[in-house]
Amino acid sequence: MDERERRQYVVDALSIEESWRIFRIMAEFVDAIETLSEVRHAVSIFGSARTKPGDPSYQIAETLAGLLAEQGFGVITGGGPGVMEAANKGAAEVGGQSVGMNIRLPFEQKPNPFANINIDYKYFFIRKVLLFKYSYAFIALPGGIGTIDELFEAVTLVQTGKVASFPIVLIGRTFWRPLEDLLQHLVAEGTVGAADLRLLLVTDDLDEAMAHIQKHAIEAFGLRPRRAVHPVGWLGEGAVPTGMVPAQVPRG
Repeated sequence: MDERERRQYVVDALSIEESWRIFRIMAEFVDAIETLSEVRHAVSIFGSARTKPGDPSYQIAETLAGLLAEQGFGVITGGGPGVMEAANKGAAEVGGQSVGMNIRLPFEQKPNPFANINIDYKYFFIRKVLLFKYSYAFIALPGGIGTIDELFEAVTLVQTGKVASFPIVLIGRTFWRPLEDLLQHLVAEGTVGAADLRLLLVTDDLDEAMAHIQKHAIEAFGLRPRRAVHPVGWLGEGAVPTGMVPAQVPRG
């Protein structure tokens, strides 16, 4: 490891120049919070950036995001291609809030064109903080390391009570079966509590997924559709109702 790399990862080696990174982090938080201020209640959808249009996961993400937007939820994704693109597309096409939280990477990810609210992040941890701040449910479709990272972040926050008991849904029984087996093994080894497995719903049925979210997000937190509109034309033609309003919603 050269000196530049060492200074990047060792906090105690911060120089005056490095300390300015704190202000860049603060600025990124402020910009993102201002942009997301109109997104009160959303569902985050995780999944692979490598999924292609026409793949079943792409089609499922697009359909599911549209159903969520029709229920008044904003839809949040990582803003990239694949499942993220499909979910942003599904929400946008029915007039919903379609949020793309794109992370700047040297390869693979470019912002998809379907998000109508875009944020560009340098730091992964800022994106994750704000993703969980605005979400009332989490849905994971087949994906890779990033998807699993986001999924277990959600599980950890709910399991430890750092956020309210928001629903977590995994779409794709066959894909997620090895993960279910691993979790059962951890229960048998005593490193995970059996009750924690009930935090996850694994299903192939979109009706079951939507009913779960209806019960554990909409009804549980007193959400109801809001009749606010965002005008589209000169006289407001094409305006669509968006968003939810809470009765009283506890946050973590």
